Amino acid sequence: MRLATVRLTDRTAAVRIDGDSAVEVGAADVGALLRDEDWRRRAAAAEGPRHDSRTLDYAPLVPHPSKIICVGLNYRAHILEVGLPIPEYPTLFAKFAPALIGAFDDIELSSDAAQWDWEAELGLVIGKTVYRSGEPDAAIAGYTVVNDVSARDWQQRTSEWLQGKTFARTTPIGPQLVTPDETGTSNPISCAVGGELMQKADTGDLVFGPAALVAYISTILPLEPGDVIVTGTPGGVGLARKPQRFLADGDEVVTRIDGIGECRNTCRLT
Repeated sequence: MRLATVRLTDRTAAVRIDGDSAVEVGAADVGALLRDEDWRRRAAAAEGPRHDSRTLDYAPLVPHPSKIICVGLNYRAHILEVGLPIPEYPTLFAKFAPALIGAFDDIELSSDAAQWDWEAELGLVIGKTVYRSGEPDAAIAGYTVVNDVSARDWQQRTSEWLQGKTFARTTPIGPQLVTPDETGTSNPISCAVGGELMQKADTGDLVFGPAALVAYISTILPLEPGDVIVTGTPGGVGLARKPQRFLADGDEVVTRIDGIGECRNTCRLT
């Protein structure tokens, strides 16, 4: 099953994607839908108003998650390119909801930063509260596409990464949530900038996979429906290129995970 949050004339709505049709499922967004314990049956059985899925205006998949937890240094190739050892534990940092944008919205590059970088990432969305549980797989509602666009000059000001990771309106997420039964555990992931392929890898290269991340993070605090985990980026980021390359006004960024979806965003200097 594929779910999305779309913008309509005067509201947003969670929809089920059925080919060329998007069927409203009776919730304002995917996060609100997931807070219903019976969300799978409800979404599968819904017969609300229909829209043409080819012309949808996608909002952030989960507009108001209570938590966005991101993972750094989680692809073996990326770890090697920056010259670091394979970590024993996940490297965690946070992001906040104002950073999120829809899958086709503009990425707003603040003029207060100079080194804007791309980071294609697999996102997972929690569909069931989990805390110190032995069944992390059951908590995953599905997967989506994220680009953790980062202000490297701000990120490197201190040893804490947060300030470079959560600038407002910089992080595309979507366009859809794909339930685990419709996607595999190893998917090609890529990022192109201005038509040039910058990142190409496979989600099977993750050091800590989705279930392991859910288990680890939920040992620390409860994960709730609608929470987002962003699992890390592969090699090919602008910071590590020689010479370094960063995003500029007008650049188109295409972030794709085969079998899950694609975000296509234009950078706008603000």
